[in-house]
Amino acid sequence: MRVVITGAKGFIGQNLAVRLALMPQIDVIALDSSHTPGELSKALAKADALVHLAGVNRPQDPSDFARVNAGFTQSLCTELAAQNKYIPIIFASSSQALLDNPYGKSKRVAETVLESHAKQLGAELAIFRLPGVFGKWAKPNYNSVVATFCSNATRGLPLQIHDKNAPLELVYIDDVIDAFIALLINPLSSPSKVQFPLVTPQYSLTVGELASTIQSFASARQNYATERVGAGLLRALYATYVSYLPPSDFSQSLAVHADPRGRFVEILKTPDSGQFSFFTAHPGITRGGHFHHTKTEKFVVVQGLARFRFRQLVSGEEVTILVDSKTPQMIESIPGWTHDITNIGDSELIVCLWSSEVFNPKSPDTTAMPLE
Repeated sequence: MRVVITGAKGFIGQNLAVRLALMPQIDVIALDSSHTPGELSKALAKADALVHLAGVNRPQDPSDFARVNAGFTQSLCTELAAQNKYIPIIFASSSQALLDNPYGKSKRVAETVLESHAKQLGAELAIFRLPGVFGKWAKPNYNSVVATFCSNATRGLPLQIHDKNAPLELVYIDDVIDAFIALLINPLSSPSKVQFPLVTPQYSLTVGELASTIQSFASARQNYATERVGAGLLRALYATYVSYLPPSDFSQSLAVHADPRGRFVEILKTPDSGQFSFFTAHPGITRGGHFHHTKTEKFVVVQGLARFRFRQLVSGEEVTILVDSKTPQMIESIPGWTHDITNIGDSELIVCLWSSEVFNPKSPDTTAMPLE
């Protein structure tokens, strides 16, 4: 399947082209403003589907709204009609298409042109009236407040907020691309050739809430912490935020706490799911020798040989577990059992550690009780 993408160098176009290039059943023909009418004609002659993304939303000359958004769309339809091509078309319109502003009007004219084309040739047409789209590769200080805020936050610049209560409607770029690809693979089957599909999920928030969230990402990163970024809007916003980090910030130095036993390094702290660390121990060194009332820990030996010992505080029952990094195991500390770890090998012991709580020096829930 050969898919022509107009506006292939734009924000949505780049994301779509990269995703489609990973699909062996699809060949991408990428077009941008540098291509001539002749090249456009040849591309459309080969096309099995068209994704029309080319457009402007902040031109220096307001007449470009009509020339590009409406005029170029008319040129596409004229060429397709001349070739008698009734291929499926996906059009990235805007939620502003029903608003009374130059950009919205030009998008609505483009929709009308495409609808007329689809009805005349019997072509399938999907018009996506997209709200604000955000994600990697959007251009800061252009058409995405998310991109602008992320770019500024990752560079230590202030976020300019004119109205913190201004509402925002957003969709994430990956969800937009998923919707496009789904239609390319499974075209619409409907009595109507013209459809207005929705991208889901759609997120509603204010400019102030957006700014606060992005600023929290910057603060958390400085403290070796993370927000709850595993799902939904926070997942999408965090992925967008880190995509604007300058290469010099791709790495972070971690604080190393060293003593004669070895090293201890905190890696990441979470809001409510504990923290991740690692520690080392020289041959013959024992670490730990304490118990917890509530805190639990998970240990994984990634280098060396270790002996884990446990003793129940009340019954005195004892347990010993020997661990070789060549046979990975997860060892869990149990509340009410004092425990320690000894390096019984000839080389440095390295152990990854997850604790169910972020360490709080005012309430550490760690009481010394050696097993000797």
